[in-house]
Amino acid sequence: TARFSPSDMSGHRTRSSVTEHAALPEAPVIYVDADACPVKEEVERVAERHGLAVWMVSNGGIRPSRNPLIRNKLVPEGPDAADDWIAETCEPKDIVITRDIPLADRCVKRGAAVIDHGGKVFDEQSIGMALATRDLMTQLRDTGTITGGGRSFTKQDRSRFLSELETIVRRKQRGL
Repeated sequence: TARFSPSDMSGHRTRSSVTEHAALPEAPVIYVDADACPVKEEVERVAERHGLAVWMVSNGGIRPSRNPLIRNKLVPEGPDAADDWIAETCEPKDIVITRDIPLADRCVKRGAAVIDHGGKVFDEQSIGMALATRDLMTQLRDTGTITGGGRSFTKQDRSRFLSELETIVRRKQRGL
């Protein structure tokens, strides 16, 4: 990370502080699998705080934000169109927000940080188990062994999401 010259006590980067030390990493971009995403407002607040661009990707109509950092990407109707766009666009410096486990897997393989709406982080160590659990649950639902959906989204999920997203943003800004 860039260091500040002793004469610059304000904390602002000076030309000498940037050129004499390692270059700052390129800012991460946040990609949101936006259809039915319950944390869009939280993403916008974190992006605003850190000055990060956000892509809200959906195949349905979502209300555009007035925030110039927030961009909407409307993809064609069809299975996995939003997933394909996110997975093909994200880079290792980026952050992806999705509950879609196969999409999370594709983005982890591209090196992006991935977090779900409840604050669960997917990485190379956890994505295999997440895929296996998803496949098992699909099989159990298909055979009628279990019925119903998942649990409701809670205030604790929202809080955990915000905390994890903030941690990931800071880590990515440091180039880690």
